[in-house]
Amino acid sequence: MPGYIEDRWMTKKPDPVTGEKRKTERWGKGKRYRVAGIPGVKDRSFEKLHGPEGANAWLAKAQHESTAGEFVDPRRGQILLRDYIEQDWWPRRDYDNPSTEATVKGRVWTHIVPHLGTYQLNAIKTKQLGEWLRTLKSTAGPGTANESWRYLSAIFQAAIDDERLTRNPCRRQTTLRVPTRPPAKARAWSKERVLAVQTAMDERFQLCVDLGVGAGLRSGEVFGLSVDDIDFTGQRILVRRQVKKIGAKLVFALPKGEKTREVPVPEYLLKRIEDSLSRRPAQSVSLPWKDPRPPKTEREGEERAPQTHELILTAARGGAIRRDGFDTRVWKPALAAVGIIPPPREEKQPIRNRPGIFRTVLTYQESRENGFHALRHTFASVQLDAREPIVAVSKWLGHADPSITLRIYAHMMPEADGRGRSAMQNWFESP
Repeated sequence: MPGYIEDRWMTKKPDPVTGEKRKTERWGKGKRYRVAGIPGVKDRSFEKLHGPEGANAWLAKAQHESTAGEFVDPRRGQILLRDYIEQDWWPRRDYDNPSTEATVKGRVWTHIVPHLGTYQLNAIKTKQLGEWLRTLKSTAGPGTANESWRYLSAIFQAAIDDERLTRNPCRRQTTLRVPTRPPAKARAWSKERVLAVQTAMDERFQLCVDLGVGAGLRSGEVFGLSVDDIDFTGQRILVRRQVKKIGAKLVFALPKGEKTREVPVPEYLLKRIEDSLSRRPAQSVSLPWKDPRPPKTEREGEERAPQTHELILTAARGGAIRRDGFDTRVWKPALAAVGIIPPPREEKQPIRNRPGIFRTVLTYQESRENGFHALRHTFASVQLDAREPIVAVSKWLGHADPSITLRIYAHMMPEADGRGRSAMQNWFESP
């Protein structure tokens, strides 16, 4: 089997006179033993010959793994996690969806790099992962913690492919309890709560509530709704786009799931839309399609070409509504006004590039269960209570599969009322 150990402090051959090996010029300098001669394996030096950290043990391991085609030089795993992510892993990522790219980058640079980035890749073990998880659980929700764990695992897996690690410390983890994403269980609002929140809003944005409850639209779909999307004759809304934030810029994009849909709506909602347009006509808004980055090819230029739509709802100063701005300036103030969340607290934040200068901002309590999505849950609740088929409700909500709708809204479905028993009786009694 290839490979040998060289003692660099003593000559290879004994003295012909004394019969003993002589000291070399390297005596007492550097590490004494060098393992060499294994094809594809870089030479490595050791201070000791015996023991688990000695040259003999490493030679045996390297020979075995080299023969099996599994050898990974431990020195390649000594790169810092931060450096590996920035220099190797991230530059090779290629996301078709810039929104996905922004999400992954945010998770990695917010929840992984600041806490584990200074460790060498092969030094991250169960102990370090446990400390990181404890920090993560105290600063992020279980869903975010679970996503961050999965991204870290993907980074380690890439390091294995790059022959920097032999195993993924996130895999087959029996010691640590990894956070799991909590099951989605939607809660509908009462009509009284819906109307109270709507009334507490600026009149300009009250139609958002009608569209959320009356058509089950997501907030981005509400902000991207144009006059051409309303079929007043057929009493339906065509959900064909949304307004998305990619980085700091807005774009038009397909609804979530990359598919359009039609939603039947009541006359009441159509009348509310007409009333809103009579007070505030639709405005032309132009945004890039799907990706705000400058195109690199002619094809990308065609795919990202700006689109113009006559939006029913726009920001107070014109242009498309930004979801984060709507959340902090319209939605949460309305929630606080009716007592769903506490009043905001004042916080001082430093002003960028102006040392020692601060501004006062109002910070509202996080309340995911009372986000705009609660209106969508209310829409689903009303439809299911009316015994609309789960497949139809799933289609109106834009879910990829009815099983998703069932998992989220099964608890809202009415109990059986004996109609099946009557149907069976009629079946038996029919000629």
